Amino acid sequence: MALEIERKYLLTSDEWRGQGLGKSIKQGYLSQDPAPTVRVRICDHQAFMTVKGRTTGITRVEIEFEISLDHAHDMMELCSKPLIEKTRYEIWHAGMKWEVDEFHGENAGLIVAEIELPSEETFVEKPLWCGEEVSHDLRYSNSRLSQHPYVEWQDDSLEK
Repeated sequence: MALEIERKYLLTSDEWRGQGLGKSIKQGYLSQDPAPTVRVRICDHQAFMTVKGRTTGITRVEIEFEISLDHAHDMMELCSKPLIEKTRYEIWHAGMKWEVDEFHGENAGLIVAEIELPSEETFVEKPLWCGEEVSHDLRYSNSRLSQHPYVEWQDDSLEK
């Protein structure tokens, strides 16, 4: 079974800029039930459908497969709004690939870094520009950001 084991961090500075190439991502959710979530993603000129199970710790089942761009565009019309729009930068640090997501649209101003790991126990050497870990804070999940965009956050009173 395919598993996603991921840690997510807020950034402390812009020192990551210029270290990796960015690619444009647009994604929407057909289902946002905690288990499963069903996502459609267009990344540059490729499209994918992803089904994710309930998260336990920082691990969840993830099944992803490529679909046609035409199908992806049609399915985006069925997704709840707002869609997630972001630029993803891949940056290598200490032999591991980090993905920095700079959000746009209704989530503009939010930038997070994430790293996928082979196990929950894997040691992570954080880059200097990584700060607080928010892996367990549901507000930072993309599916939650499509329901409660960053622009709407008034304070920390949103349900976690």
